Amino acid sequence: MGKPDSSLGKMKALILVGGYGTRLRPLTLSRPKPLVEFCNKPMLMHQIEALVDAGVNHVILAVSYRAEQLEQDVKEQAEKLQIRISMSHETEPLGTAGPLALAREILTSDEEPFFVLNSDVICDFPFKEMVIFHKEHAKEGTIVVTKVEEPSKYGVVIYDERGRIDQFVEKPQEFVSNKINAGMYIFNPSVLNRIKLQPTSIEKEVFPLMAQDQQLFAMELQGFTKGFWMDVGQPKDFLTGMCLYLTSLKKKNPSSLYEGETVVGNVLVDKSAIIGANCRIGPNVVVGPDVIIEDGVCIKRCTLLRGARVRSHSWLESCIIGWKCTVGQWVRMENVSVLGEDVIVKDELYINGGKVLPHKAISESVPDPQIIM
Repeated sequence: MGKPDSSLGKMKALILVGGYGTRLRPLTLSRPKPLVEFCNKPMLMHQIEALVDAGVNHVILAVSYRAEQLEQDVKEQAEKLQIRISMSHETEPLGTAGPLALAREILTSDEEPFFVLNSDVICDFPFKEMVIFHKEHAKEGTIVVTKVEEPSKYGVVIYDERGRIDQFVEKPQEFVSNKINAGMYIFNPSVLNRIKLQPTSIEKEVFPLMAQDQQLFAMELQGFTKGFWMDVGQPKDFLTGMCLYLTSLKKKNPSSLYEGETVVGNVLVDKSAIIGANCRIGPNVVVGPDVIIEDGVCIKRCTLLRGARVRSHSWLESCIIGWKCTVGQWVRMENVSVLGEDVIVKDELYINGGKVLPHKAISESVPDPQIIM
């Protein structure tokens, strides 16, 4: 990470971290989603570090759920980064716009534009480019858009060649655009005049009116960084995002990737992890702190969280192994299997797409995808 860019002024950012993280269960049964490690760093810290790098010195977290654990962890990070992190507590869920009204006092304390982010997004964050683009068009808001293969699954954004947004179309059945809202915005404080302190959707209730008033612009992610974008809020996408992130790391900071005779492709390994003999690790594997991988293990396209142990001769593909889990010997796991915290999988089992709740011991194979309570 470079030095914060002081030329951009002292900006603020609000991150929407209010949800229950239901899509990422069973991991979020043990800790709030923003603190689940993505590529060996809490998801939230990927965003906060990139914001600090772009000149943000005050981050507001819009929280409603399990705020104590979040507050504690984030306080330490704030001291390290020498920034201010405030908590804005919702007593009732306020949607995606209400939290801005709740934090109105902080956000309007000066005339500077501020960032708003969804906490599930991982990408090559284009925050510096957003500031420049926003100041150039000089209107009330900028949203980042990204190109997707299947626009019919999303709401798409339609805009002119300068980026001025004309309209939003929800899940279009015919092709009108393949650009979707990427969950990263920058607004002038005046946007708060449009938002009441009540449950409100910024996407459905605020953006269309801003577009009508010609006050909302779209900045294309592809145009600025040939980077990647992923909403990593559910296990399948978490693993896809991990692959994209490792590819990006390979380009930007190849020395941070792990090298060794056991390794194939892009692999990230914490210094404290131990890998046995005759293993095949990779491509696309993240090994967290204090993880132990015994001899003869094959792992591809997986994340292993802190303190997990994989016993000898097991084979894992497309899995997330939770904190302090133990996978027995000669186990085969695949198809986006996710183990919550402290799960034990006995020897010689086959797990196919199983989502296992924390603190369970599995003593039978799981041949079909299911949730194991």
